Amino acid sequence: MTGQSMVLAGEVPFPPSVGDFYPPSILPWAGSDSYWFTKITFLVWLTTAAIIVFFLVSYRKPKLVPTKKQWLAESIYGFVRNNISVEMIGPRGVSFAPYLTCLFAFILLNNFWGIVPFVQISPNSHIAFPAVLAVISYVMFIYVGIRHHGFVKYFKTALMPPAPWFILPLLIPIEFFSTFLVRPFSLAVRLFANMFAGHMLLLVFTLGGFAMINANVWFAPFSVVSWLMAIALTFLEFLVIVLQAYVFTVLTASYVQGALADEH
Repeated sequence: MTGQSMVLAGEVPFPPSVGDFYPPSILPWAGSDSYWFTKITFLVWLTTAAIIVFFLVSYRKPKLVPTKKQWLAESIYGFVRNNISVEMIGPRGVSFAPYLTCLFAFILLNNFWGIVPFVQISPNSHIAFPAVLAVISYVMFIYVGIRHHGFVKYFKTALMPPAPWFILPLLIPIEFFSTFLVRPFSLAVRLFANMFAGHMLLLVFTLGGFAMINANVWFAPFSVVSWLMAIALTFLEFLVIVLQAYVFTVLTASYVQGALADEH
């Protein structure tokens, strides 16, 4: 039973716990309690389908004077191409614009589920999804760098900054740790932590209101304050949702730019 349904049934799951991030399976495996297809999985599939259908329908019959759907699709692509791809990578960034647009739209829509009533959880609040996205970006910028420079030159450029030879034994491990370990880890954790924290805050104030009503008549007036805080945090969470999608995409573009750069 989800948190919302328990509230409606009068069973307030307060305080929220990590278990709120593991909803029961929608389609349980035969004879097993395996979480192979939960609400989280369904939301990811729904997000993917919605993005594919939206862009296919929007560009099915492009017009010189765009329709609203075509205008929206072109605006999303144009924003990512001009303000992220080209701005961060340069003229070569145009070739990366389709991937970065898909990445931005995918993260944005998955984050948005966190403030949709009766859904109110983002798939990105599970570390697995940000981790997979980070690994894809990680593999991409290394592949791009090797393809552009060659294997030896790329790693030489990435690991050996212009510095006196006697300090290189200290700098090379630092550069390796920063470029090849910290980058994917920070990408994943930044997105996950923001979505996880946002979900927990909304749960605390939303379910806290119900908990105060059920606990004592003297606490009932404070439940209104708790719900008002939940509403205010929802607007704040919307800003975080957009910002995190933008930051993840910008950092991916910056890593690609660094892989293509001829100098450290």
